[in-house]
Amino acid sequence: MTAHRIDALHDKGTGPTAYEVQLATLNILEDFNDEKERLQETQRAVLNILEDLNESHEELQKSRDILEVKVAERTAELVQSNRQLRDEMEERRRAEEALQRRSEELTRSNAELEQFAYIASHDLQEPLRMISSYVQLLSRRYKGKLDEDADDFIGYASDGASRMQRLINDLLAYSRVGTRGKDFEIDNLEKALTRATDNLHVVIKEQKASVTSDPLPAVYGDIGQLTQVFQNLLDNAIKFHGDEPPRVHVSSRTGEGECTVAVTDNGIGIAPEFTNRLFVLFQRLHTRKEYPGTGLGLAICKRIVERHGGRIWVESQPGRGSTFFFTIKTTKREENR
Repeated sequence: MTAHRIDALHDKGTGPTAYEVQLATLNILEDFNDEKERLQETQRAVLNILEDLNESHEELQKSRDILEVKVAERTAELVQSNRQLRDEMEERRRAEEALQRRSEELTRSNAELEQFAYIASHDLQEPLRMISSYVQLLSRRYKGKLDEDADDFIGYASDGASRMQRLINDLLAYSRVGTRGKDFEIDNLEKALTRATDNLHVVIKEQKASVTSDPLPAVYGDIGQLTQVFQNLLDNAIKFHGDEPPRVHVSSRTGEGECTVAVTDNGIGIAPEFTNRLFVLFQRLHTRKEYPGTGLGLAICKRIVERHGGRIWVESQPGRGSTFFFTIKTTKREENR
């Protein structure tokens, strides 16, 4: 703007007066002063920006330091967690290997025990038959011809031979559960119950027992072995009766591919502290004089039910009867050999 003013004075063809020069100089100084102020404002703005950048840099540095600390802490935690996970996985692997070895040893041991029980029981049959035959012969020839002690001794020997025969037969039945069982198939459970009651017809009639049942479903299993389960449970229910005639009722409930069977009686009942012993080999809660038997019936039931992938248990109170439960699949599945 000042240069235009000076040019205008030259255009008039006359030189500028001192006043005009002074005025122009003042205008130039004002322009410089305005420019200086704009530069100073720009400088201040730049300084403010630099200060903001510096503060932002410091905050960023602090955040970065905090982040590095957190990353380091998290990394340490992850390393520790990974180490613990590896240790746990290694421990689990060792446990699984030990369990596998234990399972293989148990399977081998069970197979050996089964074979031993079968061979021992089978080999005992012949000498036992000989003993029994000669004891019966002594009884027929000399009973009443000798003194009373001799008759008692012959009776003891005959009774012992009979009990030994029953024990051997039960041992054979127990050892054959896993080896002599038939292939599983879908069949009606009522068939097994009917066969069991037919086998116990004489006992049911002698004890004036009542055996009733609800409709039973079709299941996936070995009907022959399930007949044995029903027969043992019904026989026990009739054997361990109270003052009233035995009453046994069989019921079931199904759900999610499984059937739970209940065999309920009005017998003498079982104290809760003894229920865990019932399914163990040779475990008896009563003497042979009170109730005959070998103590293998419920163990055989347990073995059969477990072969079918189920479980068996009892609920009972003394004097209030008992209910034996067992489960079995109602749909086709891989057999638990």
